[in-house]
This record gives sequence, structure tokens and C-alpha cells, in this order.
Amino acid sequence: MTDNQKADRPDQLSVERKVVDGFLVVTVEGEIDHNVKDVLSEALMSEDGTVAPPRIVADLSGVTFMDSSGINVFVAAYQQVDGAQGWLRIAGAQAPVLRVLALVGVDALIPCHPTVEQALNA
Repeated sequence: MTDNQKADRPDQLSVERKVVDGFLVVTVEGEIDHNVKDVLSEALMSEDGTVAPPRIVADLSGVTFMDSSGINVFVAAYQQVDGAQGWLRIAGAQAPVLRVLALVGVDALIPCHPTVEQALNA
């Protein structure tokens, strides 16, 4: 996230990346919409468009809203990791976000788990 993005939308979205036992855990808080989709995409992908490491858990426990922009980012990230023989898992999605994932069938493509620990150990 650039300084401009932080200044323009300080409470909109927070993204933290950390590697845990060789897995990339991306913790997201706030709302995922068209205005912040690039921030999420950058967090899930490396600068050259590939995923490193190719095993990612997206912790959405702090996400209160997600529209189709977020769905598109997750599908694109899934396609990237799948092409690299990796995987993407979603953890901790709150009921409204989980409902959106289920309505469009993303939960059938990307496994959803109640906690980060369960996603890492699946």
C-alpha cells in the first residue's frame, strides 16, 4: 500500500503480510471494494505478478464487506497459485462475506475455513 492510499482511505482497508512456516498469511481488515482491490491484489501477488510463496491463507476475519471486486481478486489469485501448483485458502470470513463467497460459488473453488490455524493445517 502506498502512502497515498493510506492517507486517502485510512480506515477503509488494512492488509498485513507475514510468512508462517513457509505459508503466506495475508490478514485483511476493513471493506473490500473497487477502491481498494489493487491493495488486496498486491498483497496476494508478488510484484512480477506471481505468487511467492504459492501457498496462501487469506485471513478475512476482520473484513466487514466485500463486493464483486474482491471476488475477482480472489479468483485471479487462485488462478495464479493453481498454475504454480500452489493453493489459496480463505480463513475466518464473517457471515456476510461468506454469504457473498457462497452466492457466486467461490467457496467451491477456494476452500473456506473457520480459522487461520485450520486453513494452514488443512
